[in-house]
Amino acid sequence: MAAGREFGDQVGEPAVDVLGEPYVAETLRLEPDGEGEVVATLVSRRTTVERGSRRAVLHLHGFCDYFFQTPAADFWVERGYDFYALDLRKYGRSLRPHQTPNFVLDLAEYDEELDLALRLITRRDGHDHVVVTGHSTGGLIASLWLHRTEAPVRGLVLNSPWLDLNGSFWLRTAGTKAIDQVGLRRPYQSIPRSVSGLYGRSLHRDHSGEWDYDVTWKPLESWPVFAGWLRAVRRGHATVHRGLGLDVPTLVLSSDRSAHPKSWDDLCTSCDIVLDVELMAKWVHKLASHVTLVRVPGALHDVTLSRKPVREHAFEELGAWLDAFVERPVQPRDD
Repeated sequence: MAAGREFGDQVGEPAVDVLGEPYVAETLRLEPDGEGEVVATLVSRRTTVERGSRRAVLHLHGFCDYFFQTPAADFWVERGYDFYALDLRKYGRSLRPHQTPNFVLDLAEYDEELDLALRLITRRDGHDHVVVTGHSTGGLIASLWLHRTEAPVRGLVLNSPWLDLNGSFWLRTAGTKAIDQVGLRRPYQSIPRSVSGLYGRSLHRDHSGEWDYDVTWKPLESWPVFAGWLRAVRRGHATVHRGLGLDVPTLVLSSDRSAHPKSWDDLCTSCDIVLDVELMAKWVHKLASHVTLVRVPGALHDVTLSRKPVREHAFEELGAWLDAFVERPVQPRDD
């Protein structure tokens, strides 16, 4: 059976992506859920037109997000990796009018598109050296997926992974018990929260950032949070806290500090104003047996979207880690 036919109607015809050439998008048709039709979108960029790489990277975005972080793709392609990014179900390119944005009841629901994407990357496209990267909620999802599936990957790179709830001790303890009960009984109940929009302003070029992205897919004021989804996230956090024990070299990149400004100031462009980097540092040792934590001074929540000198520092750290732990040649045995 030809590799392309193996996936039948699961994969749509490739087309030029909304980012333009050389990015290509493919629709992945998934099992319907309670809201109806479900798809994911696999975006790719190859190292060359004539000759593909045996190395590939698969990237997962965060909450209220989709793939547009082209500096990250530039880094990987220049390093000789074919780049793939998933817009998960109900996010970005994959969001359909009948769907609740970002909503799932269990983070394991994402295994379907992750498994399919990995099969496409390895069995159809012939890559035998795969690295997985994930930002924020995508870092949590990727880690849990690898824990459940033991997918054969060479490295895991987490960009400000969401490993615990940002908030008071009460919210992370008794509050989580309440979330669990409400999320089970009334999964579509909206959770009240205050979103300043400062993080979006720090990114988008129409405000104080340098990036152009679709605010209908990534609203400056974020998306609503629903109890069933937050219950799934907290259950994912609990699994991480018990320990995943991944047997894969893992790099965690974060800012060196968090801040919680109420109005616009310089902290918005030099700190993580979304998550608590101290809570990330608290839990990273639970991810894998070999974890490297790098705190990047001046980084934003999405480290790869920080100011140019900062993100270049982050990419230098990433390159050094790849050299040391992922790409080093196998030494011949001295028998």
